[in-house]
Amino acid sequence: MEVAAAPAAAEPRRSRRLPGWAVASALVALVVAGPLAALPLSFVFEPGAFGDVADSLLGEALRASLVLAVGVGAGTLLLGGTLAALVSFYDFPGRRWLDWALVLPLAMPAYVLVFVLLGQYDEASPLQSALRALLGDGFQLPQVRSTIGTILVLTLVLYPYVYILGRGAFLEQSRDTMEAARTLGLSHRRAIARVALPLARPALAAGAALAVMEALADFGAVNLLNYRAMTDAIYRVWYGAFDQAAALQLATILLGLSLALIALERLMRGRARYHGALARGEAVVPRRLHGPRAALATALPCLLLVLVLVGPLIQLVAWAIGSVGEGASGTKLLQDTLTSLSLASIAALVAAATATVIVYGRRTRPSRIGALASRLGALGYAVPGTVVAVAVYTPLAWVDRRLAEGGRDILGIDPGLLFTGTILGLIVAYVVRFQALAFFSVDARMRRVDPALDDAARSLGADPNRVLADVHLPLLWPGIVTAALLVFVEVMKELPATALLRPLGGDTLAVAVWEATRDSRFEVAALPALVIVAVGLVPVLIAIRTTRADGGHQQSHLEAPR
Repeated sequence: MEVAAAPAAAEPRRSRRLPGWAVASALVALVVAGPLAALPLSFVFEPGAFGDVADSLLGEALRASLVLAVGVGAGTLLLGGTLAALVSFYDFPGRRWLDWALVLPLAMPAYVLVFVLLGQYDEASPLQSALRALLGDGFQLPQVRSTIGTILVLTLVLYPYVYILGRGAFLEQSRDTMEAARTLGLSHRRAIARVALPLARPALAAGAALAVMEALADFGAVNLLNYRAMTDAIYRVWYGAFDQAAALQLATILLGLSLALIALERLMRGRARYHGALARGEAVVPRRLHGPRAALATALPCLLLVLVLVGPLIQLVAWAIGSVGEGASGTKLLQDTLTSLSLASIAALVAAATATVIVYGRRTRPSRIGALASRLGALGYAVPGTVVAVAVYTPLAWVDRRLAEGGRDILGIDPGLLFTGTILGLIVAYVVRFQALAFFSVDARMRRVDPALDDAARSLGADPNRVLADVHLPLLWPGIVTAALLVFVEVMKELPATALLRPLGGDTLAVAVWEATRDSRFEVAALPALVIVAVGLVPVLIAIRTTRADGGHQQSHLEAPR
């Protein structure tokens, strides 16, 4: 009995050992999400800071953001849903390449499209002058700097979110469902309206929610258009009034709006999975269009692409050639490009590494705490960059003060600022902001790895470190590379956090575009904008290739993060 009792006594001690990778996973996720806790705490430590700002800015900014959310939500739902239904249920000339080309506007940052439109349609632009000479002095193009103009610009850039999810939902529907509707006397068009659209409604609504979150997070476009949304108000309070506490509290309100949209998006995704499970059978066969209908079905999407992508790229190239001919400084462009590439590379590597730790920690010991920590770690992507910058600055400034005091008291030296006003602070903000991109990419790959491989490796005596090195990393490598690439491109385009936290002399391409556009120096902004758009096309094309290879059913790289 004594011999039998020894193992029984030893067993509880072994079960009480902390699972190292699971603990590391939770800690990394919480550290990534930790800076966001500074936002609501600002109401506790400085409750009086919000009064003046609320009276002067909050009402206008909140109304503007809500109008923007409603307008962009309705616009993207109408445009993206219509295009998704068109390419899913009808066949017409050019449909095969329009199927993927309609995703390409995702590569066009909203602030780049805005400055092209401002240069083309501004009061003193050549196009405006030519049209006025042709049609009379009273003629005037619609103003871009207006509420309608802001909603239209963001709708044109963000509709692909609805298009992608709607297209995926339509592809999952069964031909049998549509044929059953036809046998009940419905025409093809009415069957789409009465059957296909209701089945895809959760996916379409989720896409619209994602587009609205992006619209609420936008800073560059609304700032250039003088639209007084919440992100613009936070920037003005931070840099104009230098009131950090009030900026934190404004950011907390915007965070609340974003969290409400996250809850809506999660609800819609859950219902989308339910409806998708109902669809079985062969895919719907698109109906062939002929004559004027076919020509119109081809012409309207092509016109959209010319307006959003082709036309702006041609204008950027023309401005860039003009700026080079006038002796534009290549040194500044090279410096900004190197800064952007360095920041993006470091942030991509850090985000991919932390995502791998979080995903593998969940794999080794699944738990509710691990799942909650991973969700918190992915929260930053739904938070506007302005909010992330404000949230990150406060704890980093506190750490800098403590290090400076410790350096003076213990070592007799002043280490200076290590995080705030340096690239380290920017890297932290980027990782907080884009951790979700890396997490979803690595997690999607991990879900394809059979758990039996883990069991087999452990049965051969491999510890968790060995399992990760010999089993998972070789299988996860494509997902890790994709994660790093997605984060790299997003950092290249990122503007609000960079504008708030960049060190002196550390401008990026996005900041260069924004500052040149604010001064109406469109030719100067053209070259850095072209570089940003060219880099942004890379993940979009990779995602298109992935979804087409999977038969259109896998949307993970385009859908999951937003």
